[in-house]
Amino acid sequence: MEEKRMMQYAPPQTFAELEALARECWHSAYDDTLLTRENVDYMLNLFQTASAMEKQVREDGYIYFFLVDAGEKVGYCALQPQGERLFLSKLYLKASARGKGLGQRALGEVISAAERTGAKSVWLTVNKGNARAVRAYEKFGFVRSGEGVSDIGQGYVMDDYYYEYFIAGQNA
Repeated sequence: MEEKRMMQYAPPQTFAELEALARECWHSAYDDTLLTRENVDYMLNLFQTASAMEKQVREDGYIYFFLVDAGEKVGYCALQPQGERLFLSKLYLKASARGKGLGQRALGEVISAAERTGAKSVWLTVNKGNARAVRAYEKFGFVRSGEGVSDIGQGYVMDDYYYEYFIAGQNA
């Protein structure tokens, strides 16, 4: 029996629900360990409100998905096609869904989506201090390809590693 896909398309009319899910996931992932609550709230208000997501979809070609396991929305991801590469902009799980292999399963579906579009690779950014996420991406087969610091305003920066996964059979 084929396992049902975990990634389920999130149309714009679901972005208010997605915004609430993003707040839950981000605060449980970052608060007081990697970032201050104020920093997380600033980034959520900048990037993950329903209106910000609608703008990303409309202007930048982003596609949002709920991550669903056993009928429960356990997280979400966002993809942006960029020619021969697919940008994995977001992949977040609820705290209760972590450590169960769901992130690896979601990454497998992201790679399958990239293969279907003919992309040669999938790339992403990850906070340099997020050791759990770094381990998960490296375990899956992503390789570090660089790093950078992006000023996002109000005195905040994103200090990230860049990772890339090359699609088998595609010429990198």
